[in-house]
Amino acid sequence: MILCIDVGNTNLKFAVFDGDELKCSWRAATDLKRTSDEYGAHLIEMLAINHLSRADITGGIFSSVVPSLDYTIEHIFSVYLGIIPLAIAPGLKTGLKMKADNAKEVGADRIVNNVAAIKTYGNGKPMIIVDFGTATTFNVIDAEYSFAGGVIAPGIKGSLDSLVSGTAKLPRVEIVAPKSVIATNTVTNMQAGIVFGFAGLVEYIVAKIKSELKTRDVLTIATGGFSETIAKETKCIDVIDKTLTLKGLKYLYYLNTEDK
Repeated sequence: MILCIDVGNTNLKFAVFDGDELKCSWRAATDLKRTSDEYGAHLIEMLAINHLSRADITGGIFSSVVPSLDYTIEHIFSVYLGIIPLAIAPGLKTGLKMKADNAKEVGADRIVNNVAAIKTYGNGKPMIIVDFGTATTFNVIDAEYSFAGGVIAPGIKGSLDSLVSGTAKLPRVEIVAPKSVIATNTVTNMQAGIVFGFAGLVEYIVAKIKSELKTRDVLTIATGGFSETIAKETKCIDVIDKTLTLKGLKYLYYLNTEDK
């Protein structure tokens, strides 16, 4: 079995795969003050809850957009599992063709999502991968399965946090769609603005991408924490896959260890 860890700005996502089978997955908050021992103890506890032990894990891989946590993650693997993990970094085989101006600028999570989308859903048509994370990213895979580029927009939670912290009276609200866009109280007004506003953002950007690709025959995949919430309010999302990044890490682990 292998352990995959996706280190994001808001959450760390963990998954254990046995071959292609997802045995378990969970999340933990990204906390720069937390030590490798604290994360290691959390890992061992979560493995036990899922009826697994550290001895069951024979390999590992991680992606990170938080460089200051890279050593912590490597330390977790080496000390608590006795494994030297693979990291999504220049030099690792991905099989992904890049059309970006500077491939080194492309975030590890975006590379992993692209690989996962091609491996899982590729059927000869272009794809758009929308990741509702700390930022809302749009990755465009063209018909040749190259990363053609994309869009980085503000994230949903960060936008709400900014709205609340920048005003005196607006409260924190649950990010769910209200019954009507014409809202009648402060809470539903804010929910309408966040959920329907981001649904509109997604609809417009996806339409613009399809126009530039000169085809409407494009598969649009949503992933990330708020993917289901926004997908319910749009007609442009074809697939929701909240484990897309973790699947990509699994594919890349096997791609880079198949000769060993």
